[in-house]
Amino acid sequence: MVKVIDGIDLEIKKGEFVTVFGPNGSGKTTLLNIVAGIDKPTAGDVSIDNKKAADINVGYVFQNYNESLFPWKTVFENVIFPLEIAKIGKKECVKIGEHLLIKVGLLHLKDKYVYELSGGQRQLVSICRAMAQKPDLLIMDEPFSSLDYSTTRKMELNLLDVWEEQKITTLFVSHDIDEAIFLADRVVVLSPLPSKIKKIFEVKLPRPRTLDMLASSEFTQLRNEILHTFEYEK
Repeated sequence: MVKVIDGIDLEIKKGEFVTVFGPNGSGKTTLLNIVAGIDKPTAGDVSIDNKKAADINVGYVFQNYNESLFPWKTVFENVIFPLEIAKIGKKECVKIGEHLLIKVGLLHLKDKYVYELSGGQRQLVSICRAMAQKPDLLIMDEPFSSLDYSTTRKMELNLLDVWEEQKITTLFVSHDIDEAIFLADRVVVLSPLPSKIKKIFEVKLPRPRTLDMLASSEFTQLRNEILHTFEYEK
């Protein structure tokens, strides 16, 4: 048996956006699955507002959006699907679904099927669906990793626009250091297997975030500090 995670102790404040940055194969997805209640740890536990993970409402945005969306449903139908499962009234479903699609600039595509959209647009639909029911915790596993640079930056701004409004507690895994810093209140740096927390960095950049911040001296300094920890510190 391979030990994937070794004694990770992490507390996330309500409404906080935390990113996890670590090497390939360091157990980042395993950590998310444990937090979400999908996988069970061999030791330790996860609690959210003093409740077990299985007892809370978790929104999960997977890396492979093609497997998480329903191709036979329209964009709008995909977004409101969790609301319908929760027996939310039709009028409220329309209000919430259209509002989210407006926030990410996809309302004009509401009646399209997801296979008619670009990769970035599909991922935004996944994000809207995960946020529709205002989960207690939003988990995102490298959702923009398959997108090009400019599309990724645009998707990050769309995500932050929705997050700023709802302030859903978010745990976001990224292999992109710029993305990890740009989105987060704190960046958690993991070690290789068995995964431990090397260090946690506070991101003091003001919100709302703008792309200009990527070129700021504060951003560059923090980026260098995180990379030094990632590459050299034991």
